[in-house]
Amino acid sequence: MNPDSFIVPDVVVSHFHLKEGDSIADFGAGTGYFLKALSSRVGTGTVYACEIQKSFVEKIGEFVRTQGLHNVHPLWCDLEEVGGVPVKDATLDVGLLINTLFQLEDKPSAVTELARVIRTGGRLMVIDWSESFGGLGPAPDHVVSEKEATDFFEQHGFVLEHSFPAGAHHYGLAFRKV
Repeated sequence: MNPDSFIVPDVVVSHFHLKEGDSIADFGAGTGYFLKALSSRVGTGTVYACEIQKSFVEKIGEFVRTQGLHNVHPLWCDLEEVGGVPVKDATLDVGLLINTLFQLEDKPSAVTELARVIRTGGRLMVIDWSESFGGLGPAPDHVVSEKEATDFFEQHGFVLEHSFPAGAHHYGLAFRKV
């Protein structure tokens, strides 16, 4: 399998243009695949690892402790519930949705919650599957196309700034909150 086929955190995170001191959240952090790369990029900033599965929040907590990622804060969150993310309004410089958009059942509520916690002028980075590949990723009828994602976020207070490479089976989109 070609290593360029799938998301490589250090490579993809370079497209996020994170700065020292940024406050960011990885919504749907899973088991923390991106946390080391994010933590090192923001340095003195804050990384919120937001996850709805409590067992993953616990795994992230253990990973953060063993890796010494002092700026990472695991949070149990429900992005699809208004107020379901325990972060103050307009706190985040950057929000991340990585392989999460296709899983959201209530996308309008999720984008409302994203808009609540991302500051005006802040960015939302969306990476999702461009296809169902070899039994990996979403079922074909759950794939959210790049165009569908762009249209959806632009209808809900975000403006597409650019796309970026995110692996052979994913797309990457950078939005700004207006």
